[in-house]
Amino acid sequence: MKKTLLLLLLFCTVSSYSQIERVEPPNWWTGFEDPRVQLLVYGENIGNSTPTIKYEGIRLVKVHKADSPNYLFLDLLISEVAGPGTFEIVFEYDHGKAETFKYELKPREKSGEEFEGFDNTDVIYLITPDRFANGDPSNDIDNSLNETTIDRQDDYARHGGDIRGIIKHLDYIEDMGFTAIWSSPLLINDMKSGSYHGYAMTDFYKVDPRFGTLQEYRELADKAEEKGIKIIMDQVANHSGIEHWWMDDLPFSDWINFQERFEKGKELIFSNHRRTANQDLYASEADKKGLADGWFVDSMPDLNQRNPFMARYLIQNSIWWIETLELGGIRQDTYPYPNKEFMSDWAGSIMTEYPNFNIVGEEWSYNPLLIRYWQEGVENRDGYDSNLRSTMDFAMQGKIVEALKEEEKWDTGLVKIYEGLANDFAYATPEDLMIFPDNHDMSRIFTQLGEDVTKTKMALAYLLMLPRTPQIYYGTEILMNDTARPGDHGLIRTDFPGGWKNDKINAFTGNGLSKEQKNMQDYLKKILNYRKTSEAVHNGQTVHFAPEEGIYLLARTFGNEKVVVILNKNEEPMKLDLERFRELEITGANLQEVTTGEKVMWNEELELPQEGAYIFTTKF
Repeated sequence: MKKTLLLLLLFCTVSSYSQIERVEPPNWWTGFEDPRVQLLVYGENIGNSTPTIKYEGIRLVKVHKADSPNYLFLDLLISEVAGPGTFEIVFEYDHGKAETFKYELKPREKSGEEFEGFDNTDVIYLITPDRFANGDPSNDIDNSLNETTIDRQDDYARHGGDIRGIIKHLDYIEDMGFTAIWSSPLLINDMKSGSYHGYAMTDFYKVDPRFGTLQEYRELADKAEEKGIKIIMDQVANHSGIEHWWMDDLPFSDWINFQERFEKGKELIFSNHRRTANQDLYASEADKKGLADGWFVDSMPDLNQRNPFMARYLIQNSIWWIETLELGGIRQDTYPYPNKEFMSDWAGSIMTEYPNFNIVGEEWSYNPLLIRYWQEGVENRDGYDSNLRSTMDFAMQGKIVEALKEEEKWDTGLVKIYEGLANDFAYATPEDLMIFPDNHDMSRIFTQLGEDVTKTKMALAYLLMLPRTPQIYYGTEILMNDTARPGDHGLIRTDFPGGWKNDKINAFTGNGLSKEQKNMQDYLKKILNYRKTSEAVHNGQTVHFAPEEGIYLLARTFGNEKVVVILNKNEEPMKLDLERFRELEITGANLQEVTTGEKVMWNEELELPQEGAYIFTTKF
């Protein structure tokens, strides 16, 4: 009996040191350009252990203790002779007992050069997954999480859309002509409310179970690839959710910004949102700190990328997801808000491993100079090199809306897009900028243009012909709007009709759509499928002509293929004199209008019967 009690006491003592809760990254691979990996080990009192590794080709270079005794950071060097397999990390404690953790080193499925990122030949379909389609109602509610309700009548509650819903409608996405999918984050947001949008992550390595599993996420990537569709992952380096697992036990005193205030319950300091501080030669240190260190909101702690362990953690997390899902790109949220030197290192580390990959950063600015600053290849006065190939072109998006809404005068109306496009001289590669009519954070284009169908078509036709990488938000094809409450995020992210079992309207099949909605869906489908194979749009030389009499013309040329887009704001029929456009060298050529199939002869004049966009091509 005494012996049994002794064994029980010994077991309890040992188990108090057998508390490893997680090791991140959960696994790694052989064959990277950078042979280093840093493991975050978390568990009760793990900081008081001594780890050892015995595996050919792997060397434990250094062990770092954190401020919290429940963390260790292990620097591993993986040499070329290290083969894939599972190896043991042994943690020995002062009392002579040890704990063993098995860690997997996987073989890479393809080399870094084989990862193809999205580019200007693609058109990206942006999806808010909770609002797109509910493919698996069984995962709608998870009672182990903080938010446990589904309410489709509440614009800020979860509605049940998931990864399975996207998988089930890949045929629709392919048929429409999209070649890439950017989904809002699918990682877990175990928040008490508003968890549907995905931008307050509480575990950077876990898929939200209400969206599905890691296996389903990979299934989505694989089935999309079979259809020639790339998967772009939405990532966040700036912040986490307040319910993130590490917030109850932060590893270092500077893991998050203004950490001391947070831990002492003092009033938080929020970002000043003065994004020009990143480029401003005269910006004060106070303003720079106010931008980069301030929290977005009180539910999103601001991560301190100046902490080298945090920096390494975020870089490795991105690489882990690229390898795990074989991604076709990353969209990085709130790009100007993290430490900008870190963002250069982050993007540079990824592009070193995947030279043909692509990352787009969100710089919400209508100033082309600020957008330009972040693009790789420009010569910034301060010497900053972002390593970022693509950024979001909010400037051109704003000009398109202004041009279509304003009255035609010398300095208003279509001249806004003519002069806006003229700013392309400042960009290293204009075609890598992401252009869009709207997205998940701004009013839908149909609302922005006063629910004018013709003007909405004009916006889409024009931006899809530009030397840019286009993105279209789900529902644009059926005139979804937020007119009842313009700018309201919950309403902007409305459910896609047909994504739920008992929906009376089904946009996937067309059942119940209005005539205008069906027309718009067909209109966009024709343009997208033309664009998919058009060398003139992908690689063509661009020339445009200053607008006159409410008419603006842009042309793209590649070899024998030409495409001409004409924006006409005149409500009455117009006869366009073609003499001015002789340099396009298409006089006497037969062209076909992409959306109607009508054939015309490009000769002395062209009749434009009504207001709208006209896309003529020599390829038919």
